Amino acid sequence: MADQQEHAITVTELTKKFGDLTAVNGISFSVDHGEIFGFLGPNGAGKSTTISMLITIEAPTAGDAIVNSYRISSQRDEVRRSIGVVFQDPSLDDHLSGEENLYFHAMLYGVPTKEYRERLKQVLDLVGLWDRRKEIIKTYSGGMRRRLEIARGLVHHPSILFLDEPTVGLDPQTRANIWQYVIRLKKEHAMTIFLTTHYMDEAEYCDRIAVMDHGNIIAQGTPNELKSMIGGDVITIHTAQKDALAAELKEKFDVTSQQEDGTLTIKIKDGGSFMPKLFNSIATPIDHIELRRPTLDDVFLHLTGTRIREEQGSATDMMRMRHMRQPR
Repeated sequence: MADQQEHAITVTELTKKFGDLTAVNGISFSVDHGEIFGFLGPNGAGKSTTISMLITIEAPTAGDAIVNSYRISSQRDEVRRSIGVVFQDPSLDDHLSGEENLYFHAMLYGVPTKEYRERLKQVLDLVGLWDRRKEIIKTYSGGMRRRLEIARGLVHHPSILFLDEPTVGLDPQTRANIWQYVIRLKKEHAMTIFLTTHYMDEAEYCDRIAVMDHGNIIAQGTPNELKSMIGGDVITIHTAQKDALAAELKEKFDVTSQQEDGTLTIKIKDGGSFMPKLFNSIATPIDHIELRRPTLDDVFLHLTGTRIREEQGSATDMMRMRHMRQPR
């Protein structure tokens, strides 16, 4: 057993290239023991590629990482035995029951039979599927399958659980239920959880977040630390004369606005005091105005100039899949 490290995960200058495309560009960060650490970013940002390297499916082009005291470059088997993974794409066998899927996974990890029987009840109770364990997977709903995948990732008692977009494609209620299980893992088992997401509301559950875009980490911190980067409240203004209003805001208040999707957005330290001044001074007609506290979506807009992208099948995704299909 390697010596216990200060961090559960330590990443140093990790890089992954697919031909001429750099999917992950020399990123460095650490994950503390027992925390929920989130990778926040759009599809194609490099989040899944990073997880693939940390769980040793992909070899880094450069850099290295230590996971559970083991190096991903030279101790792949040790890393794999000590982690659990829930992949973004479904990976259950539809022709087996829920219990049979977990049994097959436990046997691959060498879990003793007595320990497996104890763990089976524990993990299925955790995700609320004990009474459905004998049913064939093809009869499960999408939410039930995702919950079973989480249970499968836990059956060999890993130190770190990796969740790659764990709630993508699920309805809001099922997403909320999945997060209940994730939070229980942290509170009741002190488990380290590393997850990726492009849902801003989910990132709020994380203890710390790394914001990733185009293969780079562009900010790190707690949700509140990241939102403090905005420097105050957020005012969103709808108007048919965006350019005229933007010019007025700059001239009268020295405020720079961002234009997007038919709105102007400005950041003000004390929005409540600023609003009366705005109404008394602005001549440009305003259709609708909203004052609110900043969100992580505002942070991403502040850092990149755009809202988080929801499109599927990015250039990075396509290049990565093409590379993985090539003979080795």
